[in-house]
Amino acid sequence: MTTAEKISFKNSLKQYCQHTIEQRIAAAKEIIQNAQEAANNEEKSSAGDKYETGRAMGHLQKDMHARQLTEYIKELADLHTVNTGVIYQSVHTGACIETDIASFFIAAGLGKQMIGGKIIFFLSPHAPLAALLQNKKNADSFVFNQRNLIITAIY
Repeated sequence: MTTAEKISFKNSLKQYCQHTIEQRIAAAKEIIQNAQEAANNEEKSSAGDKYETGRAMGHLQKDMHARQLTEYIKELADLHTVNTGVIYQSVHTGACIETDIASFFIAAGLGKQMIGGKIIFFLSPHAPLAALLQNKKNADSFVFNQRNLIITAIY
């Protein structure tokens, strides 16, 4: 892979992250809106406790999704600071790390994804594995899922 191809690949991974996080933000906003509407539309019955319980459950669900929304927005903001236009010699945020078994991209915590027939683990820069990988170089090894992996490329 040429330098331009590596940068283009990392840019496409970053775009994938952005699109996925934006979808999560939209879904969370919709759920929050639906929960609010459900809480507002809960009809008061003669059994007042049932009404209050329904409203309380709606508010709890809304609050939970509001916290998730806040995390997604923060993750998207962090993603915007990731520099994918650099070819790294050691592991940093924005680096793509290849091993004989899988590839890792440090930008956003999306977990294991299949991209173009290739397994890529999207790691948050704050994830323990990302911290373990920091400053490792080509041919260094690390343990992942009880397997010793050797870094074959970093870019």
